[in-house]
Amino acid sequence: MKNSILRLAVLGLLSAPLLFSSCKIEDDYELEGSVPQSSFTFQANTTEFPTVVTFTSTSQDGFLYQWNFGDNSRASGNTVQHTYTRPGSYQVELITAGKGGTSFSAKQTVVVADACNNAAFSKLVDCAGSGTRVWSFLDAPGSIVRESATGAVLSSSTTLPACQLDDQFSFSNGFTLNYESGGQTYQNGACGTSRVNSGDFIFRPNGSGNPQIVLKGKGAFIGLPDSVSNKTYDILEATDTRLRLRGTNPDGTRTVITLAPFDATAPIKLLLTGGSSKTWMLDNTADAPITVGTEASPSTYFAGVKPGELPGCQSDDEFTFSMANLFTYDAKAETFFADKTNYTCQAPLSGTSPFVFGPAAGAGLAQFTLTRAGAFIGAVDASVTERVYRILSIDEKKMTIRAGSGQAGGTVFTIKMVAK
Repeated sequence: MKNSILRLAVLGLLSAPLLFSSCKIEDDYELEGSVPQSSFTFQANTTEFPTVVTFTSTSQDGFLYQWNFGDNSRASGNTVQHTYTRPGSYQVELITAGKGGTSFSAKQTVVVADACNNAAFSKLVDCAGSGTRVWSFLDAPGSIVRESATGAVLSSSTTLPACQLDDQFSFSNGFTLNYESGGQTYQNGACGTSRVNSGDFIFRPNGSGNPQIVLKGKGAFIGLPDSVSNKTYDILEATDTRLRLRGTNPDGTRTVITLAPFDATAPIKLLLTGGSSKTWMLDNTADAPITVGTEASPSTYFAGVKPGELPGCQSDDEFTFSMANLFTYDAKAETFFADKTNYTCQAPLSGTSPFVFGPAAGAGLAQFTLTRAGAFIGAVDASVTERVYRILSIDEKKMTIRAGSGQAGGTVFTIKMVAK
C-alpha cells in the first residue's frame, strides 16, 4: 500500500492531470502494472544552426514522458524537438512514468557544434568580438544591384536616400536579428513608415552552394522590405568590413545588397550634409554665437556677442558640407578678421577643403578635420593648427561645433550654426 501511494505521489509531480486521465485508479489508490523502462534515441539536424535535435522515447510500459535537455529547459511528450542556440555538450535525461511507477533513463550526451567555426557566420555576428555585429548599407555606388536570374545586371544604385543609409541590422550569435529604421523605412520607391522589427534567423553553412541566412517571423527583411521571396539570402561575401547578400525576388530576378559595419556617427554625417550637400551659417539670432575659452571653461577668453551683433562680413558666410567629404567656404564679399583689440573685414578667403569625418576624440557626437592648411569655420583663428571641429549637438536646423581638441588646456572656439 505504501509503495503504491509513493508511486502515485511521484507521478503527481510529473503531471497530475494527465496521470489521472491516463489510467484507472482503484478505490484504494493503487496503480497496477510493470515499472517502465526509460530509454530514448535522438537525431540532430546538422545542416543548419541553431541546432534542432529530435528526441524519441523508446521506453516500455510508459504513458508519461518528461525530458531534461541539459540546458535548464524541459518538455514533455513521446517525441519532442529542442533547439540549442549555444554550442557545447549537453547531458539529456528522460523520466518515464507508467502504471508501475517511474524510471530514469541513462543520460546521453548531445554535442552541439559551434557555428562560429564557419568563417561567414563568424564575420556576420562578430564571433571574435562582442558576438553581435550591426550592419548598414554601404554608402557607395552599387550597394543595391538588381540582376536577372542568370546574373545579368538590370540596375545598380548610385546614391541612397538618408532613410536607407541610417538603417541598422543587428545579427547576434544567439541567432537573432534586430532591425532599426532610424525613423523611416524605404519602401515602394519612397521613405515611408518605419518597419522596425526583431526576430530569429537560421544559418545554413552550405545552402545552394553558398552559406545562407533564413529569416523567421512575420515582416522580417534585410535591406529592402518585401523584395525577397521566402526571406532566404545567399551570403556572397562576409568580412570584417563588408557583407554582400543575394535574394531571389518574387518575379524571379535577384537583388544583391552590400552592407558595411554600422558607424554610429553615420546619422550625424547625414544631418551635417543633408544626405548630399547642406549649407550652414553662423547663428546670428543666438546669444553668444561664438565663444572662446578652454574645454573646462569654454567662454573664459571671450564670452561672445549678443544676438544680431555679429559683423555683417561674418554673418553672411556660408559653410557647405557634402557627403563626398568636401567642405566649401563662401565668404561672399569679405572675410572677418579679429584680434584682441579690433576687427576688420578683408578680402574673401573663400575656398574648399576635403575633410575627414569620424568619431569624436573627446566630448562630442562626431568630429571632422579640415585637411587643407588655412581652412577654417567661423573665425580665421579657430583651430588653425589642428583644424579639428567636434559636433557637440546637431539637428536638421541647428548645430553647435567646437573648434580645437581642447587637449592640454588648449584654446577652443564654440560656434553655434544654423542651416541655411
